[in-house]
Amino acid sequence: MATHKIRFRVYYEDTDAGGIVYHARYLGFAERARSEAMRDADASVTELLNDFGLAFVVRQASIRYRSPLRLDDEMEIETALEAMTPTRLKLQQTVRNFSKGNETAVVIDVELACLSAETMKPAKIPPRWCDAVRKLEAGEV
Repeated sequence: MATHKIRFRVYYEDTDAGGIVYHARYLGFAERARSEAMRDADASVTELLNDFGLAFVVRQASIRYRSPLRLDDEMEIETALEAMTPTRLKLQQTVRNFSKGNETAVVIDVELACLSAETMKPAKIPPRWCDAVRKLEAGEV
């Protein structure tokens, strides 16, 4: 299975009073990584909304915390497609501490549903987006 990888750094705004990344921030990091993966596959989220009137929303997310990230750590987020249906994507996103030998910090399993932005009802993922997801899966991005 091919993956998309991107790096981010931990800033003050990401940490809690104990100096480690606040647990909810990992969801934001994961969203950025998903958006960049799709952008790299030539399918931006703004295009999905503006051209098709659709949006992906998180239907379900599961997070396993293994090791904390701290201020100024560099992380690498690996996004892998687990499954695709006509209206949903299942992804696994692994956050690794690149500053500490790529130690796994967090694993996020996320299911995205494609919805009509107007009705908020499930909608089929457009063929162009299916192609972009397949590019991600094939490691072409």
